[in-house]
Amino acid sequence: MPKIHSDAALKIGSRVREARHRLGISLEDLGELSEISWTSIGKIERGVSSPTAETLVRIATALEVDPGSFLSGVTADDYGRRMHQLTARDLIRARSEQS
Repeated sequence: MPKIHSDAALKIGSRVREARHRLGISLEDLGELSEISWTSIGKIERGVSSPTAETLVRIATALEVDPGSFLSGVTADDYGRRMHQLTARDLIRARSEQS
């Protein structure tokens, strides 16, 4: 069985599959409508592949959903362990404290 790319990819893929199933269309149909190979969409749905922004927009357009719905609630932590938890705000605050 192929390895899951990340928790984020699994969440996104599950949302793509749910949207496709709601419309009652096949992987092949979605592939044709989105102009993405159905095998690639299958990998995305299983969480084996992490889609690009363009791929998500193409799939969302074909499914008539907002592309953001696939990403809602997904965070950097869903992609695995991060070396730090800093945000831009943390960086700006630290720099201002050094001045």
